[in-house]
Parts: sequence; structure tokens; C-alpha cells
Amino acid sequence: MKRILLSLSLLALFCATGCSQQARWNHKQKEAMREALRQYRDMVYLEDLTEPEFVIFTDGVATEIEEVYPVYTAFVEMPGVNDTVDMFVVTTIVDEINTDAHNMRHIYPYRELVSQGILPDRLTHSDQRNFYRCLAKKFNATFSTTEQFLSAVIMADSASNAQITQMQQECAADLFNWVIEVDEVDIIEN
Repeated sequence: MKRILLSLSLLALFCATGCSQQARWNHKQKEAMREALRQYRDMVYLEDLTEPEFVIFTDGVATEIEEVYPVYTAFVEMPGVNDTVDMFVVTTIVDEINTDAHNMRHIYPYRELVSQGILPDRLTHSDQRNFYRCLAKKFNATFSTTEQFLSAVIMADSASNAQITQMQQECAADLFNWVIEVDEVDIIEN
């Protein structure tokens, strides 16, 4: 009986060390997950990340997935694996978006604001940083929760767009004496 218990104990110890090693994702599997995450590169928040910032993002998502699903083969064979990856990507983006100046530049890229006539061309990095700080403060004063902020940005209905454009124009005017003239459009309701 003692031999059986000793054998079972050794087997359990061997499995605990050996099996846990097999459960961890190897380098090739982690690399495959990071490569699969490249398909998300064109999402609004991610498209403006620099390459090193994007690598940090994908490493974070891959690590979270690995922690929740430690056995790679079980994860990739799971039904709905793509939906699960989508959920991890979106959750990570939402977690990262705290209305601050760093994230504002990814949501409202400088070049896009220049093309819309909201900001002047050739602003220094310092001026751009000041603009995004101002914009983040206005967003924080307007939206009390991240959910309200995301709803306004993602849903982007005409009222939200007008409100966001107004905040952008106010920051541009406050910081750079940049005046934007907007032609009013009459809306005819049927």
C-alpha cells in the first residue's frame, strides 16, 4: 500500500512539473498568436500606434489569453475562438482608453484633425500635446464614465460628433487662437 501511495505521489509530482511545462505556451505558439493579432492593426485605436506600441499591445493581449487559456491547443481548437480573441482585443482597448492626452492622439490623430481644418499644420509636438491635454480635460468634464465616452466616440451620431467637434474647436481656439468658421447647414425635416 505504501508503495502504491509513493508511486502515486511521484506520478503526481512528475505530472505537476511535467504537465505544467506542457501547458505553457511555447515561443512558436506565442508568436503565432501575436501574428494573428496583426489583423486588428486597422482598428481605430490601434491604427495610430507606433510599431513598438503595437507590439506592447499584442504582447499584453497574448499574455492575457495565455493566462486564461494555458493550454494552447485547447484554446485554438475551442469553438468560437475568433470571438474570444475579438473580446480580448476590445476589452484591452477599453481598459487602455482612459480619457487622457496619450490616448486622445490615437482616437483623433493629428493629421486627421489638420485635414478637417480643426488644427493648423506643422504644430510642434509640445503644441500637439497641449491640445490633446485640453481635449482630454474637456472629455473628462463632459463624460463621467468610460462607457459614456466610448458610446459618444463609437456610436458617433450627429449630436455626439457635433459635441466632440465643438470641444476640439474650443481647444484649438484656446491654445492657438485658431478660429474655425463653420457654415451652418439647414436641416429640412419631412
